[in-house]
Amino acid sequence: MPEPAAYDERLRVPLRWWALATLFWASVLVAFLVATPVWVAVATTAALVVAGGGVLVGYGSARLRVGDGVLVAGRARIPVAELGEAEPLHRESMRLLAGREADVRAYLVLRPYLRRGVRVDVVDRGDPTPYWLLSTRHPDRLAQALASAREDASRLSLGRHQPGAGG
Repeated sequence: MPEPAAYDERLRVPLRWWALATLFWASVLVAFLVATPVWVAVATTAALVVAGGGVLVGYGSARLRVGDGVLVAGRARIPVAELGEAEPLHRESMRLLAGREADVRAYLVLRPYLRRGVRVDVVDRGDPTPYWLLSTRHPDRLAQALASAREDASRLSLGRHQPGAGG
């Protein structure tokens, strides 16, 4: 049975994005009501609401999860045993690392509405990715969860390689 996640966060879009989208949809409805028959205005606005809502839900569906010895970020997964230090980044350092100081080989899960994040070094020599840069609302908690998961993975790994350890 899988263990409960040490860290689990969905990177949902902020409420203000939904408010702006709602105002836009209302404006479209009013503009179409003035210029077209009611059924055209309602149908067009409904189509925009479905499409726009789908975009907002889809964009906000990215997930960060640490559990079962694995870090999941968006669609990618990596065992925590292949990770190095996790460094919490606050506004300025996140901005620099996502911009001017970025490495093109890095794996990124960035959201413009989240200005803090975590840089996680990849220590697997077979992986060309030097680090993962992840936007998060809770950089300190994510870094702590990764450190704990790495310690647990290290303990399990040492236990398997001990003489006399079962296996």
